[in-house]
Amino acid sequence: MSERPVHEYIRELSEVLVKLSEKVLLNFDDALRAVRHQDLQLAKKVRMLDDEINTAEVRLEEQCLAFLALQQPVARDLRSIVTIVKINDDLERIGDLAVHLIERMADLGAEVMDRYEFDNMGRLAGTMVRKSIEAFVARDRYLADEVCKTDEQVDVMHRLVFRKVAEAMKKDGSSTEQLLAVLSVSRYIERMADHATRIALEVIYLVTGEIVRHSEDSFEKMIQSLRS
Repeated sequence: MSERPVHEYIRELSEVLVKLSEKVLLNFDDALRAVRHQDLQLAKKVRMLDDEINTAEVRLEEQCLAFLALQQPVARDLRSIVTIVKINDDLERIGDLAVHLIERMADLGAEVMDRYEFDNMGRLAGTMVRKSIEAFVARDRYLADEVCKTDEQVDVMHRLVFRKVAEAMKKDGSSTEQLLAVLSVSRYIERMADHATRIALEVIYLVTGEIVRHSEDSFEKMIQSLRS
């Protein structure tokens, strides 16, 4: 490993991370489609791909740890590897959310997906993840900032779902199980957007060396500064 330039290894690890992100996003999109169309075969495919994602996540982490042990990088090279490890973890968690989605599909369907605008919410969260990865590849602080700002839009959609569910529960207590599933799906998509924001904040750390996620206070200050 020491015979090659450090930046070549970092580039290779970054490329592996990008390919992993593509798999994760595809699986999340498939999970939403499976729920909408009650497609059991597609749901099975989502579970199978999640196993591949988990294996790839572990392999990438092992490669990063081996790199740290053998190369002992410093400064920006060290930040690059640390960022890859953390983004890798966020992507794995997004992958888990896709599986959680299909676990609730029996209580949902196209009508529910339309009523609560889950497709729009999912597309927005997916766009956030894609942009956060693009920001990582380009080392683009401003694109990372844009992702952080977008998180509030998903939060607004999540709160709207909560209000709709609360109103529905008052009108019809017999559909409680379905309404709880609706809340769960909304939360999964909202969590996906949160992970996209975390990735964006890691990009900011990579570019600037600033750590902005160690406390809720610092996170909130960061979001407020981006909105001002």
